[in-house]
Amino acid sequence: MVIPTWNRADLVESVVRSLRDQTRQPDEVLVVDNGSTDGSVDVARGLGAEVIALERNFGFAVAVNRGIEAATGDWILILNNDVMLPPDWLKVLAAAAEESGAAFAVGKLLQSDEGHTIDGSWDLISRGACAWRCGYGRPDSTVWSTRRSIRIAPMTAALFHKRVFEQVGLLETRFESYLEDVDFGLRCAAEGLDGVYVPEATAVHMSHSTLGKASYRVIHLSSRNQVLLIAKHYPKTTIRRFAWPLLIGQFLAVIAFAKTGQIRAALTGKRDGWRLWREFRATVPADPGVIERVLAESENEIRALQRSVGFEPYWRLYFALGGGRGV
Repeated sequence: MVIPTWNRADLVESVVRSLRDQTRQPDEVLVVDNGSTDGSVDVARGLGAEVIALERNFGFAVAVNRGIEAATGDWILILNNDVMLPPDWLKVLAAAAEESGAAFAVGKLLQSDEGHTIDGSWDLISRGACAWRCGYGRPDSTVWSTRRSIRIAPMTAALFHKRVFEQVGLLETRFESYLEDVDFGLRCAAEGLDGVYVPEATAVHMSHSTLGKASYRVIHLSSRNQVLLIAKHYPKTTIRRFAWPLLIGQFLAVIAFAKTGQIRAALTGKRDGWRLWREFRATVPADPGVIERVLAESENEIRALQRSVGFEPYWRLYFALGGGRGV
């Protein structure tokens, strides 16, 4: 079990205590500390967790990778420090993963509002390279209560078999934070690895973002990393074929970021993504077939789910302007 953290000793204490109360105990609890100065390391060690103390804040991806490299179990749980788990959560999630033969598994995450609002489930991505955390901000309902196969696991609270990292590799550290789990999911899809969404494993995500939900840094990295997803996963032929969805998707993303008051962060993020473009093109797949199929199927799922629960403004405009045309 890998818990990345930075300067939130209170959250570290809460999450480690919730792990100690699990009916299926984890073999090990690894807290990877990104250079905290608030006593987080002492708190984690005092509760019996093994601590990997980094000298500074390297970001989510580096911290998680260090934990994965140190983990010894067959299953590795990646867990944010602000997730509160009921006692049977790990037992239910692990049993579902093992029974289904899935390579990874995620449960339902609710916001801390008396359990009525979805915070996370599984991720999907459009041909326009914009990801959707399915159900985020929507009322909990039967739509989010059915077990299903998934391709992209949000790493807020996700269980992976160690063979996944042996086959796919570790997280992309150049992303730093944000969309590194979408990148990882696309790599899993390219290798034919599927996961399972287990709504019976329900937890609460407090959403105490270390950087702040709409801080300059969050918007900058999110905007930049959308471009890096294109650079890394879209062959030239795919970019040409999906040119209109990409244009619409990225334009609307900037508008959405601007509504947070961070237009400059959104624009400099796109600029910095283009500056890194050539560096990320070194790993682009030669065969566009797999990625185009995955993106088209994912976009169809987005459309179907949005139609089912009511279109959000971004997706209404994306599909209305033809971003989803021809899928």
